[in-house]
Amino acid sequence: MSIDLPLILVSGTAITGFIWLSDALFFARRRKARAGTPEQAKPPAVVEYSKSFFPILLIVLILRSFVFEPFRIPSGSMLPTLDIGDFIIVDKNAYGIRLPVWNKKILDTGSPKRGEVFVFRYPRDPSTDYIKRVVGLPGDVIEYRDKVLYINGKEMKQVPIGRYTGVGGGKRATGELESIEDLDGVKHSILTADRAPNLPWGCMVLAHGPYRVPEGHYFAMGDNRDNSSDSRCWGPVPDENLVGRARFIWMNFDTAKEGFPIDWSRIGKKIE
Repeated sequence: MSIDLPLILVSGTAITGFIWLSDALFFARRRKARAGTPEQAKPPAVVEYSKSFFPILLIVLILRSFVFEPFRIPSGSMLPTLDIGDFIIVDKNAYGIRLPVWNKKILDTGSPKRGEVFVFRYPRDPSTDYIKRVVGLPGDVIEYRDKVLYINGKEMKQVPIGRYTGVGGGKRATGELESIEDLDGVKHSILTADRAPNLPWGCMVLAHGPYRVPEGHYFAMGDNRDNSSDSRCWGPVPDENLVGRARFIWMNFDTAKEGFPIDWSRIGKKIE
């Protein structure tokens, strides 16, 4: 069972704010008038706690909902761009200002561009956040043949650079072929496994030929091409599921690594 943190923050802010405001408007003056000593004039503990927690909850809610939100990378689907254990900061207003909990867009500030790494709510389970790379925009025709991506009939060139050496939780990807893919001008690293089939198991969206991305949707793929559950498996991401653009890594903590679990070299790294 997943924890709905936005709902908790909204509820906590509303409850503490209501208690604090109600006391200030209706009860504080009456309590002071009846009090015989300063001690009796003090507000109840629940009011004191609400007064202390309300501004904190409000600030966290505003920052998390409209500015930046931290995420942790739990899987290797974005290797080699993102390691297992990376903690990233997501720009929440890159693709529009949305109300927390309801996720309704109230201000349009932009849309995903090809090649960007973005976070979205998984279409089959919106309580789960996924992170992938935008490869297809609304109206694009996507093909995937012999582990090569084609967009609107154009091949996205790949230049092999050697074999990947993974660390920690990403060690199982060691030996996969690392290439630089040119995604219409956005160059980034991808991994492919020699013996894996053209599409990951169960990924049927592209199994029968070209696929046109519907309006208001985006086609997402992981950089670890043969080890990623993405739009090839469950279809495109609707605009209402967008969370934000991944900007940079602020921490890396992977207990599967030998020795110290923190990789200091990844802290502050921009996500390309």
